[in-house]
This record gives sequence, C-alpha cells and structure tokens, in this order.
Amino acid sequence: MTETVISREPQYVGFWMRLLAFFVDVLVLVVVLLPLMIALYGGGYLSRLGGEFAALLTSTGDPNADAARVLEVLGHSNSAIAALLDIKVQIALIVATIVFWRFRGATPGKMLLKARIVKASDLGQPSTGQLIGRFFAYLVSFIPLCLGFLWPEPSSYTTTESALLRRRQPWAGDPGCSSASSSRPGCG
Repeated sequence: MTETVISREPQYVGFWMRLLAFFVDVLVLVVVLLPLMIALYGGGYLSRLGGEFAALLTSTGDPNADAARVLEVLGHSNSAIAALLDIKVQIALIVATIVFWRFRGATPGKMLLKARIVKASDLGQPSTGQLIGRFFAYLVSFIPLCLGFLWPEPSSYTTTESALLRRRQPWAGDPGCSSASSSRPGCG
C-alpha cells in the first residue's frame, strides 16, 4: 500500500487572495468596531453616521460649497465620522493588527486562507519592529489613492509596493517546512 505524500512547500499568496483576505478583515473590523462605537458614542451613533455619510456624498456642483459642508460635518464635536478617526480608536486598531501579526502570524482574513506573514529573505517570522514597519508601509501604500496596493510590481510574485517597502510577503502553508526540513515534526 503506497501513501501519497502531499508537498507542504510554501506558496506565495497572490493579489486576489490577499484582496479577499482584506475584505474578510474589514468585515471582522466592522463586526467588532460597530458595537464598540455604539457603546462609546451612544445609541444614535448609527443614524448620525448614516446622515453624515449622506451629507458628504451629496454634491451641489459647487466645489466651495461642498468643501464647506465637509468641514461643517467633520467639525462638529459629536461627529460620528470624526469618532472613527479618534486617536484612541486608531491606536487600538494599530495595536490589534500588530498583535495579530506577531502572535498569530496573520490577520483573521489571512488566517482563513491559511496564509502567514513571513520575511521574504528566509521565510522566517518577522520581528515586532519589522511588523510595525509593515503597518506603516501599508499607510504609505494607501496614501496615493491605494495605488501601492493596486499597482503590483511586474515580477513573478506580483509584489505590491507595500510589500516592497517592508520586504515581507504573505505565504500559504507552513513557511518553515521545505523539502530540506521535511523531517521536522509537522512538515510532511
């Protein structure tokens, strides 16, 4: 009786799978953040948020009037959108993301896809400092209309600009397992 051995070589996770992981992460974020924001800012938070988004998305055709309306909406002390930008909320999101990366090797979306964050050089676990750099590389990639995420480098891995900046890659499978280490427990 012969057994089929399945190779556990790590595989690069491409753009579309990372995009799917991002949408899963956003869904998890909404599920976690929405009750928290309602608890912090009151039961009318959702109706205020909806009204503010509707006001921001309505255009009069006059750029000056539209800019004034944006400033008016965001300038209120009880603005629901400004609450999302509250520094305490942002710091909590940054810390939660880095803690997921550090202790789980991925965010919930990547975990669902069985992908992990590894160093591109040796497929090892990145240090906490490297993960902090990864987060800020995300911000740099986000600034120019998200072009850093949508503009893969023409390479065999279709590496995004944020991945180039942080020298980290998402991989599926166990990046510590290779044909050379297949005798290691859990590697094949």
